[in-house]
Amino acid sequence: MKKVAIAAIILIVLVIGGGWFFMRMMSGGAGGNMPGQGGGMMNGGGMGNGGMMGGGSDAVEDMKNNSFSGEEKPLPIPPILEDENPDPDKAEFTLVSQKGSMEFLKGRSTDTFGYNGDYLGPVIRVKKGDDVSIKVKNELDEATTLHWHGLEVDGEDDGGPHNGIQPGTTWNPQFKIEQNAATLWYHPHLLHKTGEHVYKGLAGLFLIDDEESEKLNLPDEYGVNDIPLIVQDKQLDENGQFKYDLGMHDVMMGLQGDTIMVNGAINPYVEVPKGKVRFRLLNGSNARIYQFALSNGQEFYQIGTDGGLMEEPVKLSSLILSSAERAELIVDFSKYKEGETIELTDQGMPFMKFIVTGEEKGPKEIPSQLADIPEVDESMAANTREFVMSGMGRNVTINGKQMDMDRIDEQLKLHDTEIWEITNEGMGMMGNNMGMAHPFHGHGTQFLILDRDGNPPPPNERGWKDTILVSPGEKVRVIATFDHKGLFMYHCHILEHEDSGMMGQFTVEE
Repeated sequence: MKKVAIAAIILIVLVIGGGWFFMRMMSGGAGGNMPGQGGGMMNGGGMGNGGMMGGGSDAVEDMKNNSFSGEEKPLPIPPILEDENPDPDKAEFTLVSQKGSMEFLKGRSTDTFGYNGDYLGPVIRVKKGDDVSIKVKNELDEATTLHWHGLEVDGEDDGGPHNGIQPGTTWNPQFKIEQNAATLWYHPHLLHKTGEHVYKGLAGLFLIDDEESEKLNLPDEYGVNDIPLIVQDKQLDENGQFKYDLGMHDVMMGLQGDTIMVNGAINPYVEVPKGKVRFRLLNGSNARIYQFALSNGQEFYQIGTDGGLMEEPVKLSSLILSSAERAELIVDFSKYKEGETIELTDQGMPFMKFIVTGEEKGPKEIPSQLADIPEVDESMAANTREFVMSGMGRNVTINGKQMDMDRIDEQLKLHDTEIWEITNEGMGMMGNNMGMAHPFHGHGTQFLILDRDGNPPPPNERGWKDTILVSPGEKVRVIATFDHKGLFMYHCHILEHEDSGMMGQFTVEE
């Protein structure tokens, strides 16, 4: 009896201890994945001015950026990829997936992947109406794919897990640009390997211009007052190597590093003119959710979402972006003296610096009207579908199922408009506000958010979206029209969740 009693006590201790550890992990004590703590969204939802409250990405006090403060470097500006076709209505490009090497830490070489270089890739820039052809060569020792995130193309050109590119081969998608000006991006999408490939450096921006946006008086000198910012977090070991060796916490929460990089540089600085500067901001991290703000509390304007410009600028003091989300921002540096500095922060921790020059450049005012967003008419929807994200660790699911390449989960009709109800189940018995936020991404279209838990979306989310952050216990309703045929994916864009099977497939056919 004594042995049975001791065993029972040990079992109780293990259960209580395990439960305590799990609750700490999910509530943010051991890392959570939402900035702040508390669950849910302020003011009925929102990604600006404090936006979401939640568990906090791995605590900022654990970040190492401050320890590299003496190693500041100029911000690398990704080059614009050369268009190989002189025809103004056609664009031809070549991308090469390759191994590389970078010195992120002084004197230490890091093994990397990149497109046409050692790390990340060049900017692909096209115009609405262009006929585009891209040759994607794979010079890695393993298979990969290349997905055009946010681009509206047919499934055969989308670059999902079915579009594998074997080593030494070339994939040549061809498509027409049919959407408005936007800041999109590209990255691999190989089944079970997306997280590792993106983490090692395979990602780049894909910019679309159009006549309407060019008529607007917006900052437009690339690299000077129109600056791309690809923000990622990495875990570097003592030898300067990327650690992609997933532990339990990484599988549960997604891999979160201890060092923030911008365009592949730690603690970079960039010189900005006195005036208004446009930043094309991408959360290119595998899992981290950022809460961006300026170090002096200065307000800024958001002018664009994932899929393009909004109807009007929205003034913010902070902005939350989950993995794969983009935002176009305008910051006014006109009131600063030459040499003054302002820092970009995540939850108060600075990770890059803006140095104001004496040069005055760009527009004096921001346009009050930017783009036309169509009125949402729910009666146009031919169907309503539910997508429930749930589970944890390697058991994450959507609608109770994990990814199966041989199973079609949803069948849609070409040109139909649909409402998708996306729910984050939370932690059930432990309360809906427990658990993780999940960024939901749908391929092949752009969505408009109808509401969050029945409340209108915040002003800075009233534009085109392809990635929607959903809090624990929350339901977000979105509407979209599916004008491209083929096979597409929907999934959580925490890449370790996607790789664990939190993904499904849908077809669009006539």
